[in-house]
Amino acid sequence: MAGNLQTIKDIRNYLGNELGNIFPQEEIVSLTRVVLISVLKIDRIRILIDDCAPVVSPEHATRIKEISERLKTREPLQYILGETIFYDCRIKVNPSVLIPRPETEELVELVINENRGFCGKLTDACTGSGCIAIALAVKFKEASISGFDLSQEAISLAVRNAELNNVKVSFCQADIFDIQACNINKTDIIVSNPPYVRNSEKKAMRRNVLDFEPHEALFVPDDDPLIFYKAILKLAGEMLDSGGKIYFEINEAMGSDMIDLLRSYNYTETAIYKDINGKDRIVKGYKNG
Repeated sequence: MAGNLQTIKDIRNYLGNELGNIFPQEEIVSLTRVVLISVLKIDRIRILIDDCAPVVSPEHATRIKEISERLKTREPLQYILGETIFYDCRIKVNPSVLIPRPETEELVELVINENRGFCGKLTDACTGSGCIAIALAVKFKEASISGFDLSQEAISLAVRNAELNNVKVSFCQADIFDIQACNINKTDIIVSNPPYVRNSEKKAMRRNVLDFEPHEALFVPDDDPLIFYKAILKLAGEMLDSGGKIYFEINEAMGSDMIDLLRSYNYTETAIYKDINGKDRIVKGYKNG
């Protein structure tokens, strides 16, 4: 029982037994490591060297049992803990925003690598938790970073996340399908990870996503899967000057369609980048005219 938990080894055994019929072993190991770091407030080294030391208080034991029970419902651990780490930034999350993915870290990495020393203006469209804008603000200390999203709940959380990471980012609520209401300023770079999962792809998704993450930030209609990209490119017609850059995270099945779309909006030097799993995940282009 949770009340008998005293050591890190006890926690490992407890979570292994409680979650063994729900998650694969490698996922349990990963979940346990995150729970240990979060609940006990210790680093990874101490987890290894203090395996049998009595470090668990009754309050810790109660919290671990609560986390275990919620994990059994497939609730994402990030929502249970209320935060996650994204590109070395501490990002608060709740069910009003998507949980940042490793693929989105790859988008951030590409923007950083291709724009060393950037000190202009950058806008994150459909910002959600603000993770992209905040990670870029940490790296581009002289740049002017902004982000917008339709959800006021998301914007409130993004503002909090910027404060948590000691960066200045200007966030506002705006609807990309109502350009006149956006009132967005000129920018040199647009970055976006908008909704891109087709409704027909729901059946292949895991319960922890379908049951807990906001569908409005995930799904698009099958008959117009690029609807958000079109709206952002239309907005970019007013925001980006000639030579400005745009970076998108995309549905792995939409790579060639996205290149065609960028070219139809007169973008040049378009390119597709694959993620760590070898899937088309990012496209970019330069505005021409």
